[in-house]
Amino acid sequence: MLLASIRTTLLNGCRRAGGGIQNNNGVQLRHWLARRGQSTITAEAGAPSSPSAVVNVPNSATNRIVGRWLLGCSGLVVGAIVLGGVTRLTESGLSMVDWHLVREMKPPQSQAEWEAEFSKYQQFPEFKIMNHNMTLPEFKFIFYMEWGHRMWGRLVGLAYILPTVYFWRKGYFTRSMKGKVLGLCGFVFFQGLLGWYMVKSGLEEKPESHDIPRVSQYRLSAHLGSALLLYCASLWTGLTQLLPTHKKLAETKRLMQLRRFAKGTGGLVFLTALSGAFVAGLDAGLVYNSFPKMGEQWVPDDLLAFSPTLKNFFENPTTVQFDHRIFAISSLTAITGLYLFSRRMVLPRRAKLAISLLTAMAYGQVALGISTLLLYVPTPLAAIHQSGSVALLSLAIWVLAELRKMPK
Repeated sequence: MLLASIRTTLLNGCRRAGGGIQNNNGVQLRHWLARRGQSTITAEAGAPSSPSAVVNVPNSATNRIVGRWLLGCSGLVVGAIVLGGVTRLTESGLSMVDWHLVREMKPPQSQAEWEAEFSKYQQFPEFKIMNHNMTLPEFKFIFYMEWGHRMWGRLVGLAYILPTVYFWRKGYFTRSMKGKVLGLCGFVFFQGLLGWYMVKSGLEEKPESHDIPRVSQYRLSAHLGSALLLYCASLWTGLTQLLPTHKKLAETKRLMQLRRFAKGTGGLVFLTALSGAFVAGLDAGLVYNSFPKMGEQWVPDDLLAFSPTLKNFFENPTTVQFDHRIFAISSLTAITGLYLFSRRMVLPRRAKLAISLLTAMAYGQVALGISTLLLYVPTPLAAIHQSGSVALLSLAIWVLAELRKMPK
């Protein structure tokens, strides 16, 4: 009887509580599983030395590391661009007449080695036509300028390739980032080959020409253009890894217009910098040293002196300088318009700061360019002007990074 009473009591209790169990069972189960999962995750995070520990890479921390690495690489590329410009301005680029990846890393040490290197240089047009009175100490100066530029290029290559191997093995790259860093490393290698291809054009004998020996302006522009592309790609990828997108930046029609305006302005700044390579390659900055007119005219008579007409835009120093002026004024106008357009919009503080700095740098760069022209292209000022073009391009990329769309 006692056992029957206990069984009856339990059955009645279960019936009365059944509705409550059915209603709360799912919620209680979910809460229990959630607590269980959190405990498991906490235990795994707290025991990284365990063989079964879970490490999720890439993550925000590794993205910051990769972003800072790419910004560092882009800074090294800027150094190579500036050093290359100084090498060009001091006419040192043709002093090393050979190209060896490893052997030339050690410059001449003894007097005999220096004399042998100088003897090789004397066999090429630059010495025969321009520098036939050059002494060995003067040769050492231009040699070290070019040697420093080449060694800096090798440093850039190592700065890209070695961390890429390390980060790849650590799993810091996403699938899309792997393709990007492989492209950047390949571009560094291509840039080195293009540099030597450019130098070779200045070492060739040209019996039909009585002009001073210089590298081809086409190859010089290609070399500078590829360096600028490498810099832009590295800077953009680094900034997108470091700078979070603005969640409060609503996708309005005016924002899309501003974004397109900024992209066009950035492209114009890039073309202006590239046109400067043709100015340097042809020494076009020494043709008309007046502003705003070219001599006594707004449009000089020899603007289209070459035939066919298209040849003037790449080989006529007058046309090349004229084009660079037009590009520079157009860039300044576009940046000013971008600034005025952005003032009428509600933008994040960082975006406004980037646009303001871009505008200030544009006016400073134009002032530098005019001063360089009027003073007949002094080397220090010309080097600063070239560095200013890279700074202007950097600010344009920063603006684009601040205005970019949020990832879906």
